[in-house]
Amino acid sequence: MEPAGSMEKGDGGEKAGNGHAEGAEEGGGGGGGRLRGCRGFLRRNALVLLTVSGVVAGVALGAAVRGAALSPAQVAYLAFPGELLLRMLRMVILPLVVCSLVSGAASLDTRSLGRLGGIAVAYFLGTTLLASGLAVALGFIIRPGAGASALNTPGLGLPGAAPPSKKTVDSFLDLVRNLFPANLVAAAFRTYVTEYKTVLRNTTSGNVTVEKIPVGNEIEGMNILGLVLFALVLGVALKKLGREGEDLIRFFNSFNEATMVLVTWIMWYVPIGIMFLVGSKIVEMEDIVLLVTSLGKYIFASILGHFIHGGIILPLIYFASTRQNPYRFLLGLITPFATAFATCSSSATLPSMIKCIEENNGVDHRISRFILPIGATVNMDGAAIFQCMAAVFIAQLNNVDLNAGQIFTILVTATASSVGAAGVPAGGVLTIAIILEAIGLPTNDLSLILAVDWIVDRTTTVVNVEGDALGAGILNYLNEKDKKDKEQELKEVSVEAVANSKSEEETSPLVTHKNQVSNATSTADPESKESVL
Repeated sequence: MEPAGSMEKGDGGEKAGNGHAEGAEEGGGGGGGRLRGCRGFLRRNALVLLTVSGVVAGVALGAAVRGAALSPAQVAYLAFPGELLLRMLRMVILPLVVCSLVSGAASLDTRSLGRLGGIAVAYFLGTTLLASGLAVALGFIIRPGAGASALNTPGLGLPGAAPPSKKTVDSFLDLVRNLFPANLVAAAFRTYVTEYKTVLRNTTSGNVTVEKIPVGNEIEGMNILGLVLFALVLGVALKKLGREGEDLIRFFNSFNEATMVLVTWIMWYVPIGIMFLVGSKIVEMEDIVLLVTSLGKYIFASILGHFIHGGIILPLIYFASTRQNPYRFLLGLITPFATAFATCSSSATLPSMIKCIEENNGVDHRISRFILPIGATVNMDGAAIFQCMAAVFIAQLNNVDLNAGQIFTILVTATASSVGAAGVPAGGVLTIAIILEAIGLPTNDLSLILAVDWIVDRTTTVVNVEGDALGAGILNYLNEKDKKDKEQELKEVSVEAVANSKSEEETSPLVTHKNQVSNATSTADPESKESVL
């Protein structure tokens, strides 16, 4: 009996020892799990952390180098790594826009394409109108141009000449002309604009009159509007072809995926390029303190408008449409926002936006590659705020009280002209001339806007791309909801069909007759069966 008891004690001691060992392993596993979780977090968010670090390092670099009094050539050398980033991003814009739109339009059926397109147009127009109204309201509340009539001082480093003014009618006609490019190859690097030729005419009374005649001209710059329309129509046409168009659709899909691989490689260079872009831009400014103190109210009003629209209004629209947390959605897009802040270009931000919104937020690639290229071209909420604020600022600068008709003209013109605004740095400044021309204000004060454009244009671009991203998120949610509703309807129809088939079997006269015969046969006497046989 003692050996048995000792064996039992030994087993208990062995179990206790195993328990201590397992506890130690669990403690070690908990520490290792935390370490693995930290490593996983750093690995998943390495690009975001590097991009934000690049912005901070760029500000520090610019502040440190400003005191060195660099020559213009040295500043250009400092900006060279950032210039490489812009060139690489612009290199992939053309294949990305064309291939993504063709494959996106071809992957959606005509009904879904029309439904999603209608929702997207309504969203773009609605948010742009809200942005324009917010800017005008803030302009009247803050009054950035009041008492600022003596701003044109040499220390500001203002540009010498404002962009040439253009008639509002000619601007909208140029927009329609660019929708239908005469040469698709030329549209990749040229765009149509109307210029004016001055002609002197002698009248019968001997007086000389000066007449401005509109003349068409092609200038350098991608006609992104015409390429977007062509790619959409081509995708729909390939879908209509059926099997004959499948090979070409697969080609554009493969081209698009290869372009996204290139974008992934380029994204790892973004932190370095951003650092030198921000640093060189800080070094270029002559007197930041004088500029901010002189035009501080205008800068504050514009950035406040961008903050309210991008931080409150757009997230509220997203929440009202999806009942989901918009800030969690935006948290996955820090890298595109940092790229937009550094490059001031919606088009240059498009590659990183498509990549991050698909990988981090799980948006269907058919939705993102269909709506984001269109949004980068026609949805300019930040630009609408910037343009309306500039128009109110210049009106107050010239002591002009805007009436209700002029305010309505500003809202409509800003919403319409933001569609044709180029997605490049300082692209919105040229469209301000259209608004000023429409309400009868002078355009020579645009040099003041150009002086602070490098500051305001950064938050403008961030709000532009944020509006595109939230629009893609809303459309993705509505598309998923529509899919679930259709699946539920199919399930209900199938259940009803099964139920109907069972009831028909139970109530069918043939089945009833068959059951009666079988019952009679089964209840018959076995001997009678044998006799019959």
